[in-house]
Amino acid sequence: MDKVLDTWNWPEERWRSVLNHVRAGRSLKPASWADGARCAVALSFDSDHESFELRDGGKSVSALSQGQFGPRQGIPRIRALLERYDIKASFFVPAVSAMLYPDEQRGLAEAGNEIALHGWIHERNTLLDGATERELQLRAADKLEEIVGVRPVGIRTPSWDFSAHTLQITREMGLLYDSSLMADVDCYELLMDGEPTGVVELPVEWIRDDAAYLIMDRWGGLRPQIAPADILGIFMREFDAAYVEGGIFQLTMHPDIIGHRSRIWLLEELIRHIRSHPGVWFATHADVVRHAKQHAV
Repeated sequence: MDKVLDTWNWPEERWRSVLNHVRAGRSLKPASWADGARCAVALSFDSDHESFELRDGGKSVSALSQGQFGPRQGIPRIRALLERYDIKASFFVPAVSAMLYPDEQRGLAEAGNEIALHGWIHERNTLLDGATERELQLRAADKLEEIVGVRPVGIRTPSWDFSAHTLQITREMGLLYDSSLMADVDCYELLMDGEPTGVVELPVEWIRDDAAYLIMDRWGGLRPQIAPADILGIFMREFDAAYVEGGIFQLTMHPDIIGHRSRIWLLEELIRHIRSHPGVWFATHADVVRHAKQHAV
């Protein structure tokens, strides 16, 4: 059993230092988006593939096969859908996934999509020491650059597991942005110990993640409880609010989850709904961040 921390006995200075180590800074919401668009739409896919099970030793061949569904079925369906609607998206790829499927990454990049960092083998950063986390992140960036030909400018930490060392590593690497934290719906600058870092956060949220609704734990009691049509309703309402506010609609999906035949229609219906609104800009996470950083009011 984990040791219980007596945080109620911490002096104010200590708990404030924990809170302030990584904190949301100034908002980077622009007055408008590219070409005067009212709303930015940033679709993303976490191409975990087999790395999620491989991280824990790869003991379950069944789980590995489930991960393999992503590159075999999910990615081709997603790519066809993006091409049909002329949309560019961001793919956050563990280095191991990129090594297993290098042609997949090259093809996506050649089509104008962004390939961004998602760890080495979908590791849990808070279980690592800082030196190991840093070495894995640098190794992953080198590998993605080797495979795709372009060095990644953004990171989404695996499982959004952001350690006390992550921001410093991201800053040292000169990355443009992170997309793992949840303090806002618009881009903001990350602070470290109260000081601006220049690193931009494009926030995520479990509300806007397909895994939160559709993943199943076969050994536990967790089963999908929400029908795809109901998930579509949630995503549509999230977009509608972003459109009214003139902000960002950011969505996180997984090829082995959203890529099933009974679910990919959800994404297409969502795209059709978004397309029915004038003044919408579909862009990669990197392009959204660049615009927000340059045009923040």
